Amino acid sequence: MPAAQRDQDQEAPHDGSSSGGQVEGELQDHSCFGYPLSIFFIVVNEFCERFSYYGMRALLILYFTQFIGWDDNLSTAIYHTFVALCYLTPVLGAIIADSWLGKFMTIVSLSIVYTIGQVVTAISSINDLSDFNHDGTPDRISVHVALSMIGLALVALGTGGIKPCVSAFGGDQFEEGQEKQRNRFFSIFYLAINAGSLLSTIITPILRVQKCGIHSKQACYPLAFGVPAALMAIALIVFVIGSTLYKKVQPQGNIIAKVIKCIVFAIKNRFKHRSTEFPKREHWLDWAKEKYDGSIEIQPDQMQTVNAILIVIMVPIVDAVVYPLIAKCGFNFTSLKKMTVGMFLASMAFMVAAIVQVEIDKTLPVFPKGNEFQIKVMNIGNNNMTIFFPGQTVTLDPLSQTNNFITLDTDKLNKINVSSAGSSITTVNNTFEKGNRYTLLVWAPNHYQLVKDGLNQKPEKGENGVRFVNALNETLNVTMDDGKVYINIAPHTGSEYQFFSSGKKTFTLSLAGISEQCRNSFESSNLEFGSANTYVITRKSDGCPEPKMFEDISPNTVNIALQIPQYFLLTCGEVVFSVTGLEFSYSQAPSNMKSVLQAGWLLTVAVGNIIVLIVAEAGQFNEQWAEYILFAALLLVVCVIFAIMARFYTYVNPAEIEARFDKDEEKKNPENPYYTLDPVSHTQM
Repeated sequence: MPAAQRDQDQEAPHDGSSSGGQVEGELQDHSCFGYPLSIFFIVVNEFCERFSYYGMRALLILYFTQFIGWDDNLSTAIYHTFVALCYLTPVLGAIIADSWLGKFMTIVSLSIVYTIGQVVTAISSINDLSDFNHDGTPDRISVHVALSMIGLALVALGTGGIKPCVSAFGGDQFEEGQEKQRNRFFSIFYLAINAGSLLSTIITPILRVQKCGIHSKQACYPLAFGVPAALMAIALIVFVIGSTLYKKVQPQGNIIAKVIKCIVFAIKNRFKHRSTEFPKREHWLDWAKEKYDGSIEIQPDQMQTVNAILIVIMVPIVDAVVYPLIAKCGFNFTSLKKMTVGMFLASMAFMVAAIVQVEIDKTLPVFPKGNEFQIKVMNIGNNNMTIFFPGQTVTLDPLSQTNNFITLDTDKLNKINVSSAGSSITTVNNTFEKGNRYTLLVWAPNHYQLVKDGLNQKPEKGENGVRFVNALNETLNVTMDDGKVYINIAPHTGSEYQFFSSGKKTFTLSLAGISEQCRNSFESSNLEFGSANTYVITRKSDGCPEPKMFEDISPNTVNIALQIPQYFLLTCGEVVFSVTGLEFSYSQAPSNMKSVLQAGWLLTVAVGNIIVLIVAEAGQFNEQWAEYILFAALLLVVCVIFAIMARFYTYVNPAEIEARFDKDEEKKNPENPYYTLDPVSHTQM
């Protein structure tokens, strides 16, 4: 439910009346085919940005060796340093977005840095910049090296910094009830990534082999780097154009910054109280409890940073420790064997995800299915009330509710009757819609009100639903401490749910007839994650208002940290499979097909996403764990087929192939200086 203000649209209750409802005060005005119009700007931005990044990165090794003149080892070291920086800076970007600027301004600011970096890199490749004697060779190569290093540093900061923000910003554009559209958005978003990278790795090498220059014709690196720079500028412009359409979430603080501050405070406090007169504490972090409670809240969308962190950790460990140990054991761990293991680890990650999902499902409330609807009764009056359901009778004390929702069939429901001591039986005359939850408010003989809950699933993103029921005879307004307002809650009716993050919230009641001596500001219970609560506002004996809390949906009990094992397995699989696959597709390709093979490798990612879309749509699984099991099984099948094919694969010697092609090219182009250089061996990478 959006955080917009809501207007009450209910009549005062009367005998046998049906409930009204609250209408959203704000709807998504800009949409196309059911999607927020803003996401189209985000998808185009991502396509252009990925084109820019992969197009530039595809040229780096050849640029280092052929233009700057570094050897293979130094070129490879600089290249991997740049790639590592690109995967380290997402943590910095996430901190800036969550703690300071917010996602939108972080994307804009770092995109400007990114664009400048691409332009500087393109300028560094202009041969005539320092070719003062016009002999075709730069006279001050140090100028080009300095500019290229500055440019690449800015690009690493920009591309890494915006990486965790753009996809999350796209997800922010969707309202509740748009889960299907949001899921498809992420698939389209990922396809845009791979489409951009695919086209760039085809186009930029073509641009590189063109000849350009003022005084001497050289391989056209300025054009090859310039096009990605232009695409990054377009990405920035497109993103800014959509500014007025975006839903911009204010920064909520970053968990990493909070942890660092907590640790620093604990160390300072311990040092300050190092005297023996101060008693020891159970844990050294307990020295921070004067300022911090020690409990750290990890938001659901922050878990994606685990993948980036584990990649940074696992890549050097796998390369420097795991592979050498395997080699010392005498096992021939070829590229295809590595990729087979990677697929197996990814399959196991899906299995672990299914197990975690089963544990989550055990804690989830049961919602109505098919022709079912659910109803609970809340007695907000001062009399004992008896409610007669088909097959069961419920008696409620004043200010109490049924323990659980009662599930009934719309086709088999006869009637629901309400009565109290000394009063006649009243029949609830309402049409119940299948798939919905209702709360039946009763407060006096022959008086009831039926309220549709409007909450047919657990609140998303770990938020908590809060609504208010007015048990008074005056219209009620409620203002939360974050500015959200419940307006004109009529007597003996309930509001819609609004959603809040975890923690205690303060709310202020506004209604006629409150004495100045009465308290009108109250604090909620500690909201956890994924709960829903109702606050019934009544009067005490002295006439002052008083809230009483009822739990509608219990908070989450499965710890979010249980996702870490599946992230670990998936990251290990990614490191072993993806990195090896890139190297394998390059090293086993002839020189004139290396870009094509790299493009083909990226194309498989796009095709894979299309397959996922087809399988997910065709499957229509009722249970999420079943979909995980399906993908795990598919991965295992593919893993077995791949292992069989790998068993019969004959590896080629890339050095021999490249040497043979170089000799052929020398014969065809005897005056081309670039073919006198040693070939680039990516097997060293």
